[in-house]
Amino acid sequence: MPTLSHLIARLLLAGVALLLSGCDIPGMGPDPAIARREAEAKAIGGGCRHGLRSIEDCYSLNERASKSAVFEGWKEMDQYMRENKIEGVRAVEAKSAPAEEILPDDKKAGTKGGADGKDKAGATKPKAAEKSGDQSPEKPAKKAAQ
Repeated sequence: MPTLSHLIARLLLAGVALLLSGCDIPGMGPDPAIARREAEAKAIGGGCRHGLRSIEDCYSLNERASKSAVFEGWKEMDQYMRENKIEGVRAVEAKSAPAEEILPDDKKAGTKGGADGKDKAGATKPKAAEKSGDQSPEKPAKKAAQ
């Protein structure tokens, strides 16, 4: 028959085991970076649904996000919007820069650098010698007159 001290020891051991089972041991839980990425992907999915985007468009616009988390967020937002009779808001995409702004200056249509050597106003372009700081033909004549 167990003695009273053995019985108390067993009860204390069981109590400690129960207390430790409910605590979080550092390093044993999920990685916070993974949890953050999943939450961001769910938010992306919800935003796509509210922005009236299809799930396929949402996947293609956010290729790096987890597809399962994006779908989960999209589905949750869809259910929420249906239950509360919320209309979506059409998403406005940022327009890309026009092709004219992307081209280098000498390739732009209608600007300096035409084949005839004139700009839009019809004035001739300065020569390379004048750009580099060399003197124009008039300046040496002035020096000779001095």
